Amino acid sequence: MQMRPPFMVSYSITTKCNLKCKHCYSDSVDQAAPDELSTEGAFRLIDDLSTWGIGLLIIDGGEPLCRDDLLDVVKYASSKGIRTTIGSNGTLVYEGMARKMREAGVMAVAISVDGADAATHDSFRGVDGAFEQTLKGIEACRNAGLPFQLSMVIRKDNLSQLENMLRLAVDLGANAAEVFDLVAAGRAKNECKELLLSLGERKAVMERLAAAQEDYPIVIRVPGCPMYPLILQERNIKPKHFPVEMLRRIPYYGRGCAAGMPMGYVMTCLMARLILACCFRSTWAISGSGV
Repeated sequence: MQMRPPFMVSYSITTKCNLKCKHCYSDSVDQAAPDELSTEGAFRLIDDLSTWGIGLLIIDGGEPLCRDDLLDVVKYASSKGIRTTIGSNGTLVYEGMARKMREAGVMAVAISVDGADAATHDSFRGVDGAFEQTLKGIEACRNAGLPFQLSMVIRKDNLSQLENMLRLAVDLGANAAEVFDLVAAGRAKNECKELLLSLGERKAVMERLAAAQEDYPIVIRVPGCPMYPLILQERNIKPKHFPVEMLRRIPYYGRGCAAGMPMGYVMTCLMARLILACCFRSTWAISGSGV
């Protein structure tokens, strides 16, 4: 039986980043890795993805905007009919850049906000002033008409801010809130392992999110925790502000894992906490390097 292609592939285009996040799973630094794919190599990768029939490409890093050729890569992917989104910390987005991203074919941006205030966010992201710059990037996206969502990492030191973070997403004009559970991968193993949630805390967070979704005007997604959609379904949560069918956009809601099929340096799902170096097409997320 022929294997069906994945709908989504996540491509870590660079390990270069302008922040110093405690939890960075890719151990990103202020310099690009020497073996990152060139522009031409990225185009060849996109040719392969197009041949497979990929529907959605997520470009992240590191910080994708640290690559000078990012918009060229986006334009090429768009020309192949691949819907392309960006995962960013938002600090390098200004209004002109947001317009260029939209014109290049970026469909939406996932912007990381890891606290309801500057102190919490900046401490986790490792650079003072990051919160303010991220808010400016969000404003730039909004003014340019570039859709965005907020991505939030939940851990012990911001548990009390969860509802405020969700409210912030609505107030800023996000079209979704994506919540991530801190995983002991990459730098998190050494720099913030003490912030990992216990099983009881994780369950309590999922229950709070499920309760919030009923009144929350945009979709809340939790990509790394199948417990969340199970609670939504067990409690028969029916959102008041949009059709219940929109909950099917939530990972694991009525379906299995959304893993892809890449090549190069390959990372399994972070829940597995493994990194594989392979030259075959097998699992989840493509790094910016080739073999």
